[in-house]
Amino acid sequence: MLVKHQGLFCSVKGIFYRAVDPQYVEQSLAGSIKSGRYSTSEQPTLYLSASPEGVKAAMIAHTDDRSNRLQLTRVAVEAQRIFDLRDDAARTLAGVDLADATAPWQKIAAEGVRPPSWNVRDRLVNLGAQGLIDPSRKAPGLWHLVLFDWNGEGRPCVRLIEDSLNG
Repeated sequence: MLVKHQGLFCSVKGIFYRAVDPQYVEQSLAGSIKSGRYSTSEQPTLYLSASPEGVKAAMIAHTDDRSNRLQLTRVAVEAQRIFDLRDDAARTLAGVDLADATAPWQKIAAEGVRPPSWNVRDRLVNLGAQGLIDPSRKAPGLWHLVLFDWNGEGRPCVRLIEDSLNG
């Protein structure tokens, strides 16, 4: 995994992981169809983890609305203009509060309020970000990659690796 910081943003290149229902593996690069930490249900968003352990940690918060039978897929990613939420200096420059990104978005959304993490996304998109690195809340030291846009001219490039792992 290569993460290279370049000013406010960084570039990312490597293999990432995503858990999907086996019947939807072919559509796994379409992104999420439900709301997520950084997306309303209307915003295309691709949530990936930097490691299989990161997928397991992320799935802790999603046990109620997921299939019990998931397949671990591998995704090759090359991306520019990624904002790293782990970078204190970048957060300060961007005017992003980590507490907004880590707030309990599901509980807030269930109360009919817009989660502050959705505003974090909006702020970063307005600054030109095409995605972000999100530190794991369930397993410190692990991280996730969240893409706001992909597979178009000037956008992050993602490709499903066919020999994905069973999980």
